[in-house]
Amino acid sequence: MTSEPAHPSPLAHGAASPAAVLFDAIGATYETAFAGLPEQLAALDWLIDTLAPGSKVLDIGSGTGRPTAERLAAAGHRVTGIDVSATMVELARARVPGATFEHLDARDLADDAGAWDAVCAFFSFLQLPRVDLDAQLARLGERLAPGGLLVFATVPAEVDGVEIEWMGQRARVTSHGTDVLMDRLRATGLEILHQGVSVFHPNHPDTGPEEQLYVYARRSADPQGGATD
Repeated sequence: MTSEPAHPSPLAHGAASPAAVLFDAIGATYETAFAGLPEQLAALDWLIDTLAPGSKVLDIGSGTGRPTAERLAAAGHRVTGIDVSATMVELARARVPGATFEHLDARDLADDAGAWDAVCAFFSFLQLPRVDLDAQLARLGERLAPGGLLVFATVPAEVDGVEIEWMGQRARVTSHGTDVLMDRLRATGLEILHQGVSVFHPNHPDTGPEEQLYVYARRSADPQGGATD
C-alpha cells in the first residue's frame, strides 16, 4: 500500500504562475488542438496494459482530463490529476467524474515520496523556470513506489525562458535536449524502457509542428536503486 500525499495550499505558486495564465486563456482549445496524439495514446495503452488493477496514478498537468485521466479511470485505476490552471481543473471535473482533480502546482505537491504506482507527465514542465524544471525532473523517480511506472513527454530543445507565440498566446518555454533529459531521468533511479522522438502537427492555425520526446520508465524495485530486468 502507498500512502496518501499531503497537500499544502494550492495557490502557493499556482494562481500567479505563467502556466496558469497561459492555460486559463487556452482552455478547451488545447484538447481540440492535441486530440488523437498517437504517441500519447500509445503510452497510455502501454501503461494500462502494464499496471496492476486499481493502481494509484498521478497525472501532472492533467489539463481537460482527456485523454490521460479519462482512459486510466475507465481502466479502473485511481487517478488524481493536478493542474495549475483553474479553468483546466473545472473542465476536467466535468469531463472525467471518475477521477479526482486538484487545482495545484506540481511544485506544491509535497510529501508524496513513494506515493504513486504510476506518474504521467505529458508536457507538464515547459513553462517552469530552469531551476524548477530541473527540480521537478529530479522528483519524478522519487514520487514513485518501488517498481512504479512513469510516462513522460516534452519538447526536447536546449532553451531557457525563450518567448514564443503558441496557440495564439505568448509563452516562455524552457527545456533540455534529449540527451540531457535522459541523463536527468536516469539519475533519479529510473530505468528507461522506451524513448522515441516524433513530430506532431497540432490542429490549430497558430501552432506549427512540434518535435516531441516520449519516455516510458520504471523505478527500480531495488531499494539501493539498481536496475531491474
